[in-house]
Amino acid sequence: MTYCVGLRLEKGLVFMSDTRTNSGVDNISQFKKLFTWAQPGERVITMLTAGNLATTQTVVSLIDERTKAPEDRNPSILEAPSMFDVARQVGAMLRDVIRTASPTGERADSKFDATIILGGQIRGGAPRLFMIYPEGNFLEASEDTPFFQIGETKYGRPIILRAYEPTMSFEEAVKLLFVSFDSTIKANLSVGLPLDLQTYESDSFEIGHQRRVTADDPYYMSVSQGWGDALKSAFNALPDFHF
Repeated sequence: MTYCVGLRLEKGLVFMSDTRTNSGVDNISQFKKLFTWAQPGERVITMLTAGNLATTQTVVSLIDERTKAPEDRNPSILEAPSMFDVARQVGAMLRDVIRTASPTGERADSKFDATIILGGQIRGGAPRLFMIYPEGNFLEASEDTPFFQIGETKYGRPIILRAYEPTMSFEEAVKLLFVSFDSTIKANLSVGLPLDLQTYESDSFEIGHQRRVTADDPYYMSVSQGWGDALKSAFNALPDFHF
């Protein structure tokens, strides 16, 4: 399993993913799930992946191949005129990879499935954030739905829902995601450190802050400990129940 979040702010976009993959409790590996393609001054496109590892790695490899040698039949995301068109390209690739990997008629909800969060900005348009499903269709983030999660979402979602504000700074948003990821990691063994973090500031057309967060990261450790202590204090401050 995995856990990835793409968050839309007034200031830009924030992406975070874990790096754990597993096929059972005794077969745990570490793989990158955050990927970025950029043309400084013109576009930045970031992708988070969850699901079958072979499927997601094939999609990433196809994107890489097309950025190096684009064809009329297979356009590159670095040539797409809009983020909407990028989402269509990536959705089509994901659908085709799943179909190719399952020649006996496996459905998109089969063992070959994968889900993608795609975000970024192309000059001439605003920053945009999409959730792409195994069938190749997608949704776009909005004021009503300003973030997307994929993978093991249920433990970290309530924290984001309660604390998210569109006016947050990048620093506040990263703190929020650290709490969300820490809660997920403590509740589910299939999600784990290190974490990959990246920000994108609107109209910068450059990759923002990038960081790999390990288990001994001082700030992550302080957030994890502080959040646990704050929950205990809040619980103790609640009125006692009486029969």
